[in-house]
Amino acid sequence: MSPFEPERLDDATFLTEGDPAGMLPAAASSGAQVRASHRGALEAGVSRLSADERPRAIVVVGVGGSAIAGDMLAAVCGGGVPIPVTTVRASRLPGWVGAADLVIAASSSGDTEETLALAMEAVRRGCRLVTVGRAGSPLSAIAEQASGLHLPVAPVAGAVRPPRANLWGLTMPLLAVASAFGLVEVTDDTVESTAKRLEDIAHRCRPSSESFINPGKTLALEIADTIPMIWGSSAVATSAAHRLATQLNENAGYPAVWGEIPEAGHNQLATLDGPLAQRDIFGEGPSLALRLIVLRDLEEPPQVSRRRALSVRLAQDRGVQVTEITAEGAHPLERLASLVGLVDYGSVYLALGFGVDPSPVSAITELKARLSQ
Repeated sequence: MSPFEPERLDDATFLTEGDPAGMLPAAASSGAQVRASHRGALEAGVSRLSADERPRAIVVVGVGGSAIAGDMLAAVCGGGVPIPVTTVRASRLPGWVGAADLVIAASSSGDTEETLALAMEAVRRGCRLVTVGRAGSPLSAIAEQASGLHLPVAPVAGAVRPPRANLWGLTMPLLAVASAFGLVEVTDDTVESTAKRLEDIAHRCRPSSESFINPGKTLALEIADTIPMIWGSSAVATSAAHRLATQLNENAGYPAVWGEIPEAGHNQLATLDGPLAQRDIFGEGPSLALRLIVLRDLEEPPQVSRRRALSVRLAQDRGVQVTEITAEGAHPLERLASLVGLVDYGSVYLALGFGVDPSPVSAITELKARLSQ
């Protein structure tokens, strides 16, 4: 990997040539994804679920970005919902999942091996099934055979891009399902305010906006040549923290750890006294040091606010650099979008600053190829 070169971020020609699959335009399409995917779920008949009895639990099965969409669903629903909303990333459904539960199998491509297997297991157990994925895919066929409901996911602006570029295309159908059961209110106004929030981020983070006023480029500059430790102060902020970590992994090939306050204060906080807490300014070549990134939510509990503030002070007292980003918006979906939209841009700009094409994931592709042999 080449060294991080900040000047690349303000070179319009480089940003275009270094991003052949268009991950920056994909991020800019997030607002359109929100509108189109929510409309698509309504047109596919998601409202008919409201005629059914509310399930004992909603279980989202998926891996990668599809699983993060499940986390985002749970975060937006919040802790006060009357039934559990959980995400399963394992190779088997938990033993308690059965006929009283609704399983939502999500895969942007509709042919993810692990998701297909769990969807079939859900059918065998007699669970109600909703699938979210590409129309005409093996996943949609399972829903059809099981008399379930399939909610289609459209490609991002007709482009061939990795599934992680279509996070909102997966998330909005999940929220439409939860809304049909009365677990969260997602109105047309909510959808529009969320889309506009993402479009505002796209404007502020556009490639032509220079680094000193571009929050996406600023985030990339702050993360470069550090080891980011990303904490969320609520379920909404933590799902965005997880998203940032995985986007850094896949877009930039960059390591990151994430956690939630207060849990992170019982383990990850100890790294502030470790060997990576301070940069070795006398060493030769780049020296990685910790950077604490705190994603804040307007509705964090008072006890969490106090732990967050004290943790930030502890980091600063030890010379660890800190980045704090606060969610904006009234509805939890809008607040989530205000964080996810920004971190998506930051991860792509970090990749481009290193001269890395943010689209390919060669190691993951190789693993899948070897598994299929």
